[in-house]
Amino acid sequence: MENTAAKKVFNFSLLNRVFTFARPYRKSFILSMFLTVVLAVISPLRPYLIQLTVDKYIANAMVQMIVTITIVQIVLLLLETVVRFSFTYLTNWLGQSVIKDLRVTVFKKVIHLNLSFFDKTPIGTLTTRTINDIEAINDIFSEGIISIVADVLMILAILGVMFAQDWRLTLVSLSPFPVLILATYWFKESVNKSFHRVRNAVSALNAFVQEHITGMVVVQAFAAEKRENEKFRNINRDHRKANVDAIFAYSIFFPVVEIILATSLGLMVWYGANKVLNYEVTQGVMIAFIMYLNMLFRPLRILADKFNTLQMGMVASERVFKLLDSNDYIDDKGKVGGEGMKGDIKFEDVSFSYVPDRYVLKNISFHAKPGQTIAIVGHTGSGKTTIISILNRLYDIQKGTIKIDDVPLPDYKLDAVRGKIGVVLQDVFLFAGSIYENITLRNEAISREQVEEAARLIGMHDFIMQLPGGYDYPVMERGTTLSLGQRQLISFVRALLYDPAILVLDEATSSVDTESELLIQQAIDKLISDRTAIVIAHRLSTISKADQIIVLDKGEIREMGNHEELLKKEGYYYKLYTMQFKKEGAV
Repeated sequence: MENTAAKKVFNFSLLNRVFTFARPYRKSFILSMFLTVVLAVISPLRPYLIQLTVDKYIANAMVQMIVTITIVQIVLLLLETVVRFSFTYLTNWLGQSVIKDLRVTVFKKVIHLNLSFFDKTPIGTLTTRTINDIEAINDIFSEGIISIVADVLMILAILGVMFAQDWRLTLVSLSPFPVLILATYWFKESVNKSFHRVRNAVSALNAFVQEHITGMVVVQAFAAEKRENEKFRNINRDHRKANVDAIFAYSIFFPVVEIILATSLGLMVWYGANKVLNYEVTQGVMIAFIMYLNMLFRPLRILADKFNTLQMGMVASERVFKLLDSNDYIDDKGKVGGEGMKGDIKFEDVSFSYVPDRYVLKNISFHAKPGQTIAIVGHTGSGKTTIISILNRLYDIQKGTIKIDDVPLPDYKLDAVRGKIGVVLQDVFLFAGSIYENITLRNEAISREQVEEAARLIGMHDFIMQLPGGYDYPVMERGTTLSLGQRQLISFVRALLYDPAILVLDEATSSVDTESELLIQQAIDKLISDRTAIVIAHRLSTISKADQIIVLDKGEIREMGNHEELLKKEGYYYKLYTMQFKKEGAV
C-alpha cells in the first residue's frame, strides 16, 4: 500500500520545477499575477467610497454626489466581478494546461520505461502518479500559490488602508488576532495530517477493490466473500475515521473564526463609539472598518486550507518528478534501421539477471539462421521466456552479445528491431475496443484488406465475420468476451500482420484446442519458410519440426540438436519428451 507522511518543510526548488511547466503559458501566468494586484487595489475602494459618502455627501446633503458615487460603486463592483471571474478562470485554465502537458510527459516516460521498472512497481501506483497526483498539481495553480498570493496582497492592502485611517482603532480591532493565528496553525496541522491519512486510505481502498474485482473468480470459488468483505469494512472504517477527523477540524475552526470576527467587531464598535462621541472618528470610518474587517476575515478563513492544498500538490509533484527522474529505461541510441532484416540471430555467451548477481541465463550461445525454426524447451523457470524478452530488448543483458544479421542488438533503433519481431505470447492481452483495433493496435497505416488477408491465413476470418459487427465487434477489457484460444488466434493475426522477419511463439498453442492448433500450424508452415522462428512450446507437433531444439535447465543450455538427434542421446530432452509428450501417443 502506498503510504505518505506529512512533510513540514516547503520545497521551493520543487515549486520552481513545477512552474517550469508553466513557461509555455508565461503570458497567462503574468496576467494572472497582474490580476492579483488589481484585486488587491480594488478591494479596499468600496468601503472607502462608502466612508466618503457618509462623512461628506450625506452629512452635507449633496444628493447629486450621492447618486454619482453610487453609480461609481456599481461600476466598481462590476469591474471587481469581471476581474475576479477572469482571475479564477485564468488560474484554473493555467493549471489544466500545465497538467495536460505534464500528464503527456509522464505517460511518455512510463511507456518508455524498462520492463524491470514495472516488475517492481504496482500498477495502482503508476495509475495514481499519472491521474490523481497530476490532478493534485492543478491545485497549485487554481487554489494554491497564485490564489494565496492574491489573498495575501488583499489582506496587506486592507491592513494598509486601515492603519492609514486610524492605527489605534486598527490595533484594537486586531487584538484577537493572536488567537486566530494559533487556531489557524492548529487547523492547518490537523487537516494536513488528516488529508494524508485520507489519501493513504483512498489508495488502500482503490488497491483492495481493484485486486478483488480482478480476482473475483477466486473469491467466489473459495467462498471467501464474508472474509474479504470484513477486510474491506476495516479499510473503509479507516477511511471514514480520517475524513471525520478532517471534518472535526473544519467544524471547530470556522466557528472559532466567526467568534474572533465577532469579538473584533465588538471591540472595534466599543472603542470606536467612544471616539465618535469625542469627535475623533467619523461615522463613515466606523462603517468602513466594519466592511474592512469582514473583507479581512474572508480570505483568512480559507488561507490555511489553501496552504494545505498547496502542500498536497507539492507532495504529489514530488512523486511525479521522482517518476520522471527515473533512469530505468532502455538506452535507445542505435542508428541502424530494420529495413531488409533477414533474421540471422546469434547469442554469444549471453548472461542475464533480473536481480544483480542472480543470473537466470548463463553463457547462452546459439545461432539461428534465416528461415530456421528454433525450439526452446525446459522446465518452468529454466529461462525460456527470458530469452524472448532479451531478444526483443525488453531488458538489456549484462554479459555477452546478441546480434541480428551480425549487427549488435543495441546498434539497432529500438522501434526498428521490435517492429521486425512478431510476438505471440502465452498470456494474451487485448485492449478494450474492436477486434480490428486490437489487431492493428490503432495503426491507421494498416488497411482493412490487410487485416482480413492475415485473418484468412490464420483461419480467423470466418469466425470474426460471424460475430455481431464482424471486425468491429467490441472486445471487452482483457478480451473477456472471447475464449482464450480465440484471443491467441487474434494475437497471432496481429503478429503476422506486421510481416516480421523474426516470428516468436511463446507457448502460443498451449491453450487452444486441436482444431485451432491445426489452423495455427497450417499458417506457421506457410509463413516460416522465409522467416526465422523461435518457438517455446510443449506440443510435439511444433517441436518435432524444428530445425534445432535448445534444451534449457536452470538458465543453461544442456543440449542442442534436432528432434531425432536429441532422442538418440537419451538425455535431458529425452526425459522431457517421455514425461510431457508420452500422453499424446507419440512415443
